[in-house]
Amino acid sequence: METLKVLPVEREDPFEPPTVLKELHGSLHPMTYADGRPGWLVTGYTEARAVLDDPRFSNTQQGAAPPIKELAPPEGMADLVIPPGFFIAMDDPEHSRFRRLLTGHFSMRKMRRLEPRIQEIIDGQLDEMAHAGAPADLVRAFALPIPSLVICELLGVPYGERSRFQDTTAQAVNLDNSIEQRGAAAAELMGYLSELVGRKRAEPGEDLLSELVAGGELNHEELTGVATLLLTAGHETTANMLSLGTFLLLCRPEQADLVRTDPGVAETAVEELMRYLSITHIGPIRVARADVPLAGQTIKAGETVTICLPVVNRDATRFPAPDRFDVTRQAGQQLGFSHGIHQCLGQQLARMEMRLAYPALLRRFPTLRLAVPAKEVPLRPRASIYGVAALPVTWSPEPRSGSV
Repeated sequence: METLKVLPVEREDPFEPPTVLKELHGSLHPMTYADGRPGWLVTGYTEARAVLDDPRFSNTQQGAAPPIKELAPPEGMADLVIPPGFFIAMDDPEHSRFRRLLTGHFSMRKMRRLEPRIQEIIDGQLDEMAHAGAPADLVRAFALPIPSLVICELLGVPYGERSRFQDTTAQAVNLDNSIEQRGAAAAELMGYLSELVGRKRAEPGEDLLSELVAGGELNHEELTGVATLLLTAGHETTANMLSLGTFLLLCRPEQADLVRTDPGVAETAVEELMRYLSITHIGPIRVARADVPLAGQTIKAGETVTICLPVVNRDATRFPAPDRFDVTRQAGQQLGFSHGIHQCLGQQLARMEMRLAYPALLRRFPTLRLAVPAKEVPLRPRASIYGVAALPVTWSPEPRSGSV
């Protein structure tokens, strides 16, 4: 069994997993991590679900080996401290304590009540794009503002302050930055949100953060950590999906036409885009708490396991013809939102934003196209969430009323 030498992240094709990963045979592979320790890479769908479901695998990252050198902690710091309230990096029972307080805020019922407002936000961004005219950077004009405004309204963050968290979040997740730079950006973001929690305590509003403050179950530091997690997760991943997904659709015009013209396709298109693109391309990462048998091998206690979602979501045993992009495919079992107790809390909100945004964009600008050759679109392979740094687009002017 060949051992991988650190996890490859550079994609030769912007929409395909790295070639070396696509050429792997089997579902579990030994891998040398960036600090020289041995560990494992999971590329099988069944095995990925098993790891994500198994409490013998910890999500705290304590003792985890870095799959790429950019994730290695600074010298002398074997483990980074998990901020209070940052429950995505906690195991039960701590994880469940926080999640229990938030689950009701992201129920399907509450998400449906948000739908008209989300559609209004999308239409407003489309109006701004049309008014500004072509060309445009779709990331800045459309993909980033929509989830930013939605999460601002949900948490009660003044939208005029969005640049404070958008820019710092981008710096915190950009693996081209040093870990010290990323840490400084994260500290700046948490400082801002700590200040915001204080404002909510003094002047509560009708928003999720104010309700959590009023509930009294979380202290100030925990509230800040929860707010940091929800704010970053609530806009960074969806923004990257909207921009990268549009990039793919513009390169597959026949698929874009289906999304534009068939209202019934939007839901399946979202699942297929999540499956095909798999923007969480470094992880999930788990550490074995005990010896665990998996795929005929034994994962030893203390070893790190990285799940390779771009390959897992192309597993032919679960998705027939997995390398074919088909917006009508029933891909609801894709693992882009993870699985098990750490399945994305805001997945229904993200689905709704994408389900409404893609068709609205393509209908408003039926001639939308790339403004540069596809190979010139700048990618973000060394960010923890894969995507594009910018998406230059253009379109033909809309005909004036009465013109022939």
